[in-house]
Amino acid sequence: MSTSTVVNQDVNVYVLLVACLIPLAVFFLGSQLFEKPFLSFQNIKDIIQGPTRILSNITPGHFSVERAAFSYETFLPFAMGEIRTMRASYQILGRAHKKIGYDLGYPAKLNKLEEVTVANGRIADGILGLAKEEFRDELNYNIGSMRGDVGRVRETLKHFVRDWSAEGKVEREVIFQPILDVLRQVPVESRPGMRVLVPGSGLGRLAWEISELGFETVAIELSYFMTLGLRFLLSPKTTERINQHKVHPYANWFSHTRANSNIFRSVSFPDVVPRRTDTLHFLEGDFLKHDPSHIFSNSGSYDFVVTLFFIDTSLNIISTLEHIHSILRPGGTWINLGPLLWTSGGQTRMELSLEEVFQLVERLGFVLDNGQTSSPSKTRQSTTDSSEVRQPRTIECEYTADRTAMMSWIYKAEFWVATKV
Repeated sequence: MSTSTVVNQDVNVYVLLVACLIPLAVFFLGSQLFEKPFLSFQNIKDIIQGPTRILSNITPGHFSVERAAFSYETFLPFAMGEIRTMRASYQILGRAHKKIGYDLGYPAKLNKLEEVTVANGRIADGILGLAKEEFRDELNYNIGSMRGDVGRVRETLKHFVRDWSAEGKVEREVIFQPILDVLRQVPVESRPGMRVLVPGSGLGRLAWEISELGFETVAIELSYFMTLGLRFLLSPKTTERINQHKVHPYANWFSHTRANSNIFRSVSFPDVVPRRTDTLHFLEGDFLKHDPSHIFSNSGSYDFVVTLFFIDTSLNIISTLEHIHSILRPGGTWINLGPLLWTSGGQTRMELSLEEVFQLVERLGFVLDNGQTSSPSKTRQSTTDSSEVRQPRTIECEYTADRTAMMSWIYKAEFWVATKV
């Protein structure tokens, strides 16, 4: 093809483009003659490119679907950037020390980190892909200056292990069993139709376990970091069978590890395949705005409210406990297990001690079983003895822990059962 032919083709393209833009320009100038012009530069841009939501004009919340989806989208690029930084740090070493590092296999270790990070990225991409299908309108925006939260993504990956893997069973049993033991005291034939609410339900395993006992169960979660992960499990598009997925949950932290095999090991999930049912409802939103009458037509109350590692996430603990009280039926039961790890920096309106929480519980119209209202009880193991199942007690437990690590973080979580009066 000759040079003159290429030039002529380029000229034709420009002529066609100008021919298309002239009517639009005339229309725009004509609109400016009106007192309130009906066509703006943004309107013209939308006509040419298609309408978009400009992120600078909206403020997605910290746990919003927009921010969560963006965090899953940027997880792999961010994590690979961390690896590049680690490689650059290694390269700063002098030749002799770099040779020792090579003999120890450190460059190969970073290569392995990159490999398992890509594998984790596939999980994040799967979550993101489903989110883009199910939230087309919400996720139709320009990225702008939004900042993701990769830490929350990694937290969700660890929760897949805790909630939905065989490896997480030991940790789950320590904190689930005291709650399930109380619910098992209800005769099996009485459970259908009895309602249980699980606020702050995370990836939903506890709610699923309660539903399996025969209760009508409602789980509600504020964070879309968690709910997008749960949707990934619930959808047949993304999860069809047991142990379909593999995650490397501990690969991003090299500290407190005994061997590289521990860092890079994979964990398969889910150990069971969860699905929504007529008696298992997963809601997305703020617990404080939850109205049971929007779900149940005949009565707007619950027989049980179960809070696991939840009440200390409250910015206003009084509002949280008041709402628990308001949605329970008279004589209904509140079961709690968790620490008091308040949000710091003055974000929480009041950061109460356990003694103060017990006083507040009484003041708001609850009665704690066995009258343990002013001080924590002696530490003991969870028991199925019917005489002790409902007694307040301290339960030592971990939370998304790496069982092979050289350190562990032990919570002395408090368990209690209270009745609405």
